Amino acid sequence: MIRTENLLKTFTTKSGPVTAVDRLTLQVDEGEVFGFLGPNGAGKTTTVRMLTALIAPTGGQAWVNGHQVGQADTAIRQSVGILTENPGLYEQLSAEKNLTIYARLYGVTEVAGQVERYLQLLGLWERRRETAGGFSKGMKQKLAICRALLHEPRVLFLDEPTAALDPEASRTVRDFVSDLKAQGRTTFICTHNLDEAENLCDRIGVINHGRLIAVDRPANLRRQIFGRQTVVELATLDDDALEAVRALPFVENLQVDDSRLTIALGDPETQNPVLVRTLVQAGADVRYVRELEHSLEEVYFRLMRQG
Repeated sequence: MIRTENLLKTFTTKSGPVTAVDRLTLQVDEGEVFGFLGPNGAGKTTTVRMLTALIAPTGGQAWVNGHQVGQADTAIRQSVGILTENPGLYEQLSAEKNLTIYARLYGVTEVAGQVERYLQLLGLWERRRETAGGFSKGMKQKLAICRALLHEPRVLFLDEPTAALDPEASRTVRDFVSDLKAQGRTTFICTHNLDEAENLCDRIGVINHGRLIAVDRPANLRRQIFGRQTVVELATLDDDALEAVRALPFVENLQVDDSRLTIALGDPETQNPVLVRTLVQAGADVRYVRELEHSLEEVYFRLMRQG
C-alpha cells in the first residue's frame, strides 16, 4: 500500500545542501496503522509530503496505492487523505462551506450528506455556519480531520492528529482510526504522543536525522532493546534464596532492590517455573511474579541515544 526504496530529499540552503530524508526504505501494508516517530526536524513531515505528492523526492522511489510518486501524482492526491501540521483552512468561510469546497474537489457524490456526517461525528454540526477563522485551534484541527476523511480515502496520513484536542475529541479521533483499520484502510500517523502510538499502531518506525533507525511492533522493539525480564516480589529476601537464584544457569542478569528481584531470562515461559520452585525450596515466600514491561517512551529514548 505504501512502499519506499532509498527515498531521498535534500534542500539547498545558504550553507549548503541539507538532507531531510536519507535513503528511506519502508513498507506499510494495507489496513495497517503505522506510527512514524521522531523528534522535530527528523524528517517525518518531509516524508509525508513526498508520499502525498506535495513535494518531489530528490532521489529514490515511492509508491502509494499502487501509484508511483513523480509519475502518477494526481492519482495519489485523489486517493489519499492528509492532515497537515497546519490546518490550512479558508478562514473567512464557514466550516460547512470549507468542507463543501473540498468535497466537490474530491468528486464526492453526496456532498451535503458527507459534509454533515463528519461535522456531526466531530461535534461541529451546531457550529457549521460559523467562520473557520473564529474557531479555536482544537476546533480547526477537528475541521481539518473532517476534510481529510470526506472522500473516504484508502490511505490516510495524519500529522499530529490529536494536537490541541481535548480528551473527548482525542478519543473520537482514535476511534476513527480504529474504524478505518476495521474497514481495511491504511493509516500513517506522525505523532509525538507515545501513548497514542502504543495504543493505535500495529508497527512503529523511528526516524532521526532523516534516517530510519528502527521499525517493528512495539513489543518486539522492547524485547530487542531490553530483552525479557521477570520481576519477583518476595515477603523477605535472605542470602540462601539469593544464592540459589544466582546459581541457576539461565539467569543472565540479576538486580536486587530490597525484597524484589529483577531477572533477565532468555525464555521466561519455561524458566519462570524453575525460578519459582528454586525460591520456594530455598525457603522464600513468593508474593507475585510478573514480566517487566518497558514503556514505549523508554524504547524511544534508548533508540534516540543509540541513533
